[in-house]
Amino acid sequence: MQFRNLCSIVVCLLLTSGLQRTYAAGNNIPADTLERTVYTNPVIPGDFADPSVIKVGDTFYAIGTSSEWAPHFPLFTSTDLVNWKQVGYIFNKQPAWTTSSFWAPELFYHNNTFYVYYVARRKSDNKSFIGVATSKDPLKGFTDHGVIIEHGNEAIDAFVLNDNGTLYMTFKAYGLDKRPIEILACKLSADGLKKEGDYFSLLRDDARQGMEGQALMKWNNYYYLFYSAGGCCGLKCSYNVRVARATTIQGPYVNYEGNPLLSENDNWKCPGHGTFVQTVPGQFYYLYHAYSKKDDVFTGRQGMLDELVWNEYTGWPLFKNAKAPSANVPEPVDNVRQASSRYMQDEFSTAKLPLYWQWDFRHTTPVTTLKGGYLYLSGNTDTSNHAGTALTLRPVSGNYELNTKVVNSNASLKGLVLYGDANQAVGIGVVGNKVQLWEVKNNQRKILAEATLKQSTTHLRMLVSEGYQCRFFWSREGTGFYELKAGDQPYYDGRHLPPWDRSPRPGLLHYGNNKAPAAFDYFNIGYTDK
Repeated sequence: MQFRNLCSIVVCLLLTSGLQRTYAAGNNIPADTLERTVYTNPVIPGDFADPSVIKVGDTFYAIGTSSEWAPHFPLFTSTDLVNWKQVGYIFNKQPAWTTSSFWAPELFYHNNTFYVYYVARRKSDNKSFIGVATSKDPLKGFTDHGVIIEHGNEAIDAFVLNDNGTLYMTFKAYGLDKRPIEILACKLSADGLKKEGDYFSLLRDDARQGMEGQALMKWNNYYYLFYSAGGCCGLKCSYNVRVARATTIQGPYVNYEGNPLLSENDNWKCPGHGTFVQTVPGQFYYLYHAYSKKDDVFTGRQGMLDELVWNEYTGWPLFKNAKAPSANVPEPVDNVRQASSRYMQDEFSTAKLPLYWQWDFRHTTPVTTLKGGYLYLSGNTDTSNHAGTALTLRPVSGNYELNTKVVNSNASLKGLVLYGDANQAVGIGVVGNKVQLWEVKNNQRKILAEATLKQSTTHLRMLVSEGYQCRFFWSREGTGFYELKAGDQPYYDGRHLPPWDRSPRPGLLHYGNNKAPAAFDYFNIGYTDK
């Protein structure tokens, strides 16, 4: 254990030594010489799609899509909109009516109660509909109330507006039908738990360009309907933010001639699907997602923040820092410094796993034990899972280094993984007296290379560049690493790993009998961007 701690310090120093002098995006001025009156996007790095934000008292709360990762819907808090801390999840276990695809959660505060309106697939028919859950204290969990909106073949992207005491829900409809998408709305009951009355249409996508991720705001004499047009996800995404307005909630809504309000620039693409929050009356900020053009799908849709202002002559809104995601702009709250972390180490010395660990709940149920400074990992996997039980975290950059130490020997594979899905993964691990480089590609498992070990404990390392260029190493004592390669290529090409809607994730893996667990001494990840 003493060696582990010494190794951790050395690795941390090596990784951070190249990061001591960093440069703020878009400037030639070293970041540590700038007055910290500005912030830089993203404010919630890593995959944090479809974010929703509210302010209750002096605290901001934000949640985002978790898709196929569990626990479901990560919950963050902040006092300044720039520095965020994960404090839990909405659901540690999936609600009984759901099966998968946990998307687009929407926070709402009403009658001293926190609400989450969320999307999931229903077990009975595999259709995506909108559920609702409530809590008096979001740090103590939510009570699920089941489906609140089921409409057609799909109803997603809920948003709730309190209009002078009357609650309205808006949502996206007909996304899977051979007809234009519509943003529909309906009244809700006073307790926010039931639909009341008929649906009515706010906006129809006659251009067939895509329309979703809406947020409805009442300001001065208008209702403003912000929405995301285009395709949300993947390398060919085309998202941008638009707005329409009406003098009554039922419309008709007129699109702004200056659309889009927010689109790509040299650093970010496909911005959209967010919500607005006021820091003080009349000062609005938009928390939304966008892909980094540098790391793209390999870090996913990251949490971004920009200020909304109003044209005093026309009444139309615009983003204060031009029509694209900003960098180095004034912080929402005075006397705040934006924090940044480029290194994380888990010594497995706590009673519970830290909140950043997640897993693919559709294909495995992990079994974890923390004892004596070690993590023991195994899991129950379904027959379609050829990757194993992966315990993963959200990467915040496409360039990073992973390290761990395997401290037991048995017939199970134990090691590091870059996990896209149960049918797309790659990693390095120890099994018996072998260290193996392996892949699961298109649901086919293959050993790519292996070497013989003479010891029961092994240090493993994975280097990832640009999100998909992977190299693998092993060591007996944590120094003098040997590279394990498949063929003559300089790296393993992992461009096939990302699923359509989320980033691949690095982490720890067990593959084998759950009675023969993996035992890990530590895990760390350091980001190696210059």
